[in-house]
Amino acid sequence: MQLFGEEMRRNPFPIYAQFRENSPVARGPNDVSWMVFDYENVKRILDDPATYSSQATPAGASGKPLEWMIFHDPPRHTKLRALVSKAFTPRMIAEWEPRIAELSRKLLDPLMSRGEMDMAADFAIPLPTMVIADMLGIPADNWARFKRWSDGILLLSDTISGTPEEAARAGQAFLAVRAEMEAYLDDFLKHRAAQSNNLLSRLAAAEVDGQKLTPKEILGFFQLLLLAGNETTTNLINNAILSLAESPDQMAKLRERRELLPGAIEEVLRYRSPLQITFRTNRKDVEIHGQKIAAGSLVLVMLGSANRDSKQFKEPEKFDITREPNPHIAFGHGNHFCLGAPLSRLEARIALTDLLTRTKKIELTLDGQWQPRRAFHVHGPVKLPVKFE
Repeated sequence: MQLFGEEMRRNPFPIYAQFRENSPVARGPNDVSWMVFDYENVKRILDDPATYSSQATPAGASGKPLEWMIFHDPPRHTKLRALVSKAFTPRMIAEWEPRIAELSRKLLDPLMSRGEMDMAADFAIPLPTMVIADMLGIPADNWARFKRWSDGILLLSDTISGTPEEAARAGQAFLAVRAEMEAYLDDFLKHRAAQSNNLLSRLAAAEVDGQKLTPKEILGFFQLLLLAGNETTTNLINNAILSLAESPDQMAKLRERRELLPGAIEEVLRYRSPLQITFRTNRKDVEIHGQKIAAGSLVLVMLGSANRDSKQFKEPEKFDITREPNPHIAFGHGNHFCLGAPLSRLEARIALTDLLTRTKKIELTLDGQWQPRRAFHVHGPVKLPVKFE
């Protein structure tokens, strides 16, 4: 079985169900990794940083771990998170709503007369990329460049799941992207940071324990925020349209009762989690479901599987926008719960409201099966052609 091949990435859920039933803890794609599939243990791992460290980063081409906040443990993680969390308070997120709505309208206006589009390329990719670019202080009209950077970073997942050749290519692509981002960031910090009021400027001025962040740490924030700020929301919007189009009864219900939209977004997050897998390293020997996992192993925490666990969710394979309760963990759990979750939900609400308001019908026009995103730990289509009235 191609565990992370294209078909698995397009529809991993039947395989997840088999693992949960027969082998809820199993060997991963290499000899030093393990996968955990059931909701109870996935959530427990995420809530136990004393046993399961977040220092489980894929190595860059240099072989060194990434300087990203999500790959740190307390107390360093706590201090770094406190810096960036100031940009993601409820008040700060609410202040972005008019700008997000403006960007959504600008993207959709020229498309409405066409009656068709690629939901991914024309809307779901540029919208969140423009939003996070604005937040960082980057000119949003260069969004395609930032998306290319984000994709280059994302392919570091090949260092875990890919062949040696794929891992080498991913490392070289990352080196090229990092060099471009370093040059951009160096120019920004030298010439524009002091005159700007944006997230990058605030990070450049911030201090942790009386010391300013190093250029490498700021670059780490830049990489993380650019990637996380667009990848999850892009997949959330695409997966929402994909799920609704495949379930006409749920689409009709949502059009009739627009107040169901927040719950529909939560169900998309559960049913087709944009992030399927996150990573931990166990600090000591552990035993889960009878499997002994040696200290220092890479643990693949299977969020997408946990969110389909029948022990937690009634009829988990059913897409139900009125599901209640819906305790999914698509945004993680514990001290690494996604800081950008409120922003992602807001962008999805605005985007889907615009799409539902400005159309009376949306249909997929796929020629065969949709192509999944390349990275094995995310879930969503590369392209999503639709026609609409």
